[in-house]
Order: sequence, then C-alpha cells, then structure tokens
Amino acid sequence: MNEMRSRTRILSEGAMVVALTIILKDILPPIYHFPQGGSVSAAGMVPILWYALRRGPYAGLEVGGIYGLVNMMFGGYFVDPVQALLDYPIAFAALGLAGFLKAYPLIGVILGIAGRFFAHFISGVWFFSMYTPEGINPIVYSAVYNGSYLIAELVISLIIIFLLQKRRLLELYL
Repeated sequence: MNEMRSRTRILSEGAMVVALTIILKDILPPIYHFPQGGSVSAAGMVPILWYALRRGPYAGLEVGGIYGLVNMMFGGYFVDPVQALLDYPIAFAALGLAGFLKAYPLIGVILGIAGRFFAHFISGVWFFSMYTPEGINPIVYSAVYNGSYLIAELVISLIIIFLLQKRRLLELYL
C-alpha cells in the first residue's frame, strides 16, 4: 500500500509540475519573445528542473517530455516531424538530465539547460538555416540565437534553484 501511495504522490507531483510549467512558460507573458521562437520566461523551466532534482533523471525526463508534447499541442510550430521532436519533447525532456546531478543542483541545472540548448541547436542548424542572415554560418547563427535566450533562462533558473536549495526546499516532503 505504501508503494502505491508513493507512486500516486510522484505522479500527482509530476502533473502539478507540468501545470506550473504551463502557467510560468505559456500563460504568463514572457519577459522577451524572440521572432523565430524561443523566449525568456518568468522561471518557466524551474518546475521541471526542481522535479528532476527531487525525483531523479528518469522522472524528470518523463515530465519534461510530457510538457514538451503539451507545449507543441498548444501553439507549437514545426516544419518536420524530426524538428518537432527536437524542439518540443526532446528539448524539454533534456531538462530532466539535471536529476543525474542531485548532489550538485546548480551543475544539474546547467546540464539540463545545456541538453535543451543542444536539441534546439541541432534543430536550428538542420531545419531553420533558412532564417540565417546571408554571410553567417548556420552553426554560428543557431548557437547565438538559441544561446541568447537560454543563457537568460539559465541565469534565472540558477538563481531560483540556488534559493530553493538554500532554504532546503529541494527535499521538501521526500
């Protein structure tokens, strides 16, 4: 009975994390929205990162992937099935990589956001090179474009996870 209660609690927590991410990333207006996609949100990635740090990488990958699918369903832009997978479920599932470094939450946040960057970077090079200004290498353009909003998201996420860690809220109710 305890194992079933624990699984129910983890599933419920995951559903709340997806809902909170939708509120912070999709419903609240972004701090800045880039022309070809991507935005700086009010800590929109923190719930998934926090969940991955609490529950581990596999739970984090799962919840991030689910959020990516929900995000894609409600306003995603895609030109190809592979690009859709890279920019939505794979990119947001990558945030779950933070769970591999539970002992070092801030490095875990960097790993998770780096994973998301890599998915968007590959998508940008392969599928969105048509937006690259003439004379600029698509690899450089994708790195700068995706890095510009993800660095801002990284800074916001690091600050909030640091504060959660300092207040010992990462372990809350475990």
